[in-house]
Amino acid sequence: MFTPNLWRFRRFPDAAPEILRLQREMNRLFSNAEQSTPHDFPAVNIWEDAVSAFVTAELPGIDPEKLDIEVTGDILTLSGTSRVETLKEGETYLRQERVQGGFKRKIQLSFPVDAKNVEAHYEKGILSIKLPRLKESLPKKIKIN
Repeated sequence: MFTPNLWRFRRFPDAAPEILRLQREMNRLFSNAEQSTPHDFPAVNIWEDAVSAFVTAELPGIDPEKLDIEVTGDILTLSGTSRVETLKEGETYLRQERVQGGFKRKIQLSFPVDAKNVEAHYEKGILSIKLPRLKESLPKKIKIN
């Protein structure tokens, strides 16, 4: 009557290494599931105050001369080219996470931007952009009669 249950418990230690191997393999298969995809490059932070939006983008190793910033209405477009690394003969990548070559990212903002007054600075791999609102889109105080 108790033999089948005892048999299961005795066999579990034999199955444990196989279960651990299966767990490691599943972890390996899904380890890249949350990593950024090429359309998520560059990584950005965006915040705003009453009169402007601010964007910082991580662009390490990018020549600022090869960066393009465009604003059309409420769309900010960041594009450019990063240096392509060439491997020597006999070398192969073990992991390749850095974007190489061209990139383009469009970001929709919550208001139209005054494109004439946009300011951008690039320092130590971080692109900082100040995007002022169009005066017409600034909140207006309405007086109640």
